Amino acid sequence: METKNYNNEKDKAYKKYKEIGKVHCPYLKTEVVFNSNGFRHLIYKNQYVKRDEKTQLFRFRLLSKAPKLLGLTTTIQEKDSYTSTMEVKEYGKKVRRKKKVQYLGFIAIVDEWKVKVIVKKIGGGKHFFWSIIPNWITNKKRDKGRRYVNFTGDLECD
Repeated sequence: METKNYNNEKDKAYKKYKEIGKVHCPYLKTEVVFNSNGFRHLIYKNQYVKRDEKTQLFRFRLLSKAPKLLGLTTTIQEKDSYTSTMEVKEYGKKVRRKKKVQYLGFIAIVDEWKVKVIVKKIGGGKHFFWSIIPNWITNKKRDKGRRYVNFTGDLECD
């Protein structure tokens, strides 16, 4: 793909992403914020590894389905949490603290697409959009071998 076309698509997606701002989620009974962490995760797998452009563009196209799903969902399909040591700012200084990191996965069919939206929460902070991926597997036995290769089932990486 041409870099110019990719950059145009990325810029359009970012503009739409910023317009979302936040969405009230009935399941969480609070708002889910669409901050820079979520958009960055659409581009990067982790701090050092960038996703390929085709995968990024696919996620950008699915992005409009995330606020629809979060605004309607009353059930959760996946949940994962762990404790991690991370850098946080306290009184203007960076220090390392243990924080609970929680991931919630919401799955639904939105505009004829079965998608999974992942929401993340760190410590006592706000819930924020983390990712959106197609969720094509509904029956592991029946759908064996059909899974899209860019998705691992790991809520942190996907």
